[in-house]
Amino acid sequence: MIVMNYFFMCLIFGTTFLAIKIGVDAGVPPFFSAGLRFSIAGLLLFSYMVWRKKATISLLFRKEMLFTGLGLTFGTFAALYWAEQYVTSGIAAVLSATGPMLIIVIQTFILKQKGHRNAFIGCVVGMIGVTLLILPSFSIEVSPLWMVGCIAIIIGEVFYASGTIYTKHVIKKYSTTSPIALNAAQMIHGGMLLLILSFFIENIELDYFISPSSIGSLLYLTIVGSMIGHSIYYWLVSRTNPVFPSTWLYISPLIAVILGVLFYQEYISWLTAIGTVTIIAGTILVNFETLRTLFWRKPSVLQDVKTNGKGEQSYGSIKGSSESRT
Repeated sequence: MIVMNYFFMCLIFGTTFLAIKIGVDAGVPPFFSAGLRFSIAGLLLFSYMVWRKKATISLLFRKEMLFTGLGLTFGTFAALYWAEQYVTSGIAAVLSATGPMLIIVIQTFILKQKGHRNAFIGCVVGMIGVTLLILPSFSIEVSPLWMVGCIAIIIGEVFYASGTIYTKHVIKKYSTTSPIALNAAQMIHGGMLLLILSFFIENIELDYFISPSSIGSLLYLTIVGSMIGHSIYYWLVSRTNPVFPSTWLYISPLIAVILGVLFYQEYISWLTAIGTVTIIAGTILVNFETLRTLFWRKPSVLQDVKTNGKGEQSYGSIKGSSESRT
């Protein structure tokens, strides 16, 4: 059951990038689409948690939920949705995988926290991969907005990395509150901020939402991506440990690239393929210590990581980078 749910989670997370691309290409304003998705998903999940008496309405009025939503949802997905107007879903997925590398950079150079040597090597490898990925933009055949879109996604990952680091503080402060409720609350705040942004800069017309592509994209991202994907993720956390479910990050970019090529006629060059593999390799190196804990140490050690919270760095860097990528 664990393996089956893990497979479905990776498949769901890998398909969301293509679903975003389909909705944006259908003409739905990117900020409004993202805001609607996260507002609805957050409200439904939070209402369910309140009904189950695992959260209270007062949680929504905590400043920590606003700050978390600003980083994890608003900054990240404002950039991602806007960028997918000009960048393929596969490249968007790969660039989004740079989040853990940026977490290491912030922790090391801004927060002055000591990191592992493999993490630094992974950052270098990952940046090489990003360089290889964006090299085609220097061709005169590629729109300059392609390059801007790539940069926007990376800027969004800076928001996400900052939000992830802050999330460690929030989870510790609200240790008695369900993580699903915390995530739902931040999605509500992030979604509302996206809707406010859309209100000021986008032209919203009902015609955008009557096409099968736009409706299907919104429903899929809200129900399958943001609700079912999250539920599976947290079920896996409860049954295994905080590290194992988060390894979706190494699989979903490949799924997104393949789906984009097969079903959306997205082009992928050899240089792009090499950059994709390089970024994924860098991401694995960044989190090598947690992967070694997962696959090469005794099960009792893994159980200790799950029960006593000693794997805080693993939990903060990987789990935080994946929990809202649905």
